[in-house]
Amino acid sequence: MADNVTPRVRVPRDAAAGDTITIKTLISHPMESGQRKDSDGNTIPRSIINRFTCDFNGESVMEMILEPAISTNPFIEFQAVVPESGTFAFTWYDDDGSVYEESKDIAVS
Repeated sequence: MADNVTPRVRVPRDAAAGDTITIKTLISHPMESGQRKDSDGNTIPRSIINRFTCDFNGESVMEMILEPAISTNPFIEFQAVVPESGTFAFTWYDDDGSVYEESKDIAVS
């Protein structure tokens, strides 16, 4: 597990049924490609977030495959339509097997 990995998510607190909302996510992660060397000349092991998913009330909203060229602390912004009140569940998958999760509720009127 990479040190100091922190997911952050911004979802509006409320919306009208059928509204399209903007969701912003950022995960603090070094995204190490496995091609650099440390000060002793040893290869730093690869550690990247290789997949990101977002579900709403158990239904898939989006899935993204990330490659080694993605920058440190990847920022992802996308839009979603909200038909009802519920919970967005966000999941980031790391090469080392670690899984990072965050969730946010939204109230629909």
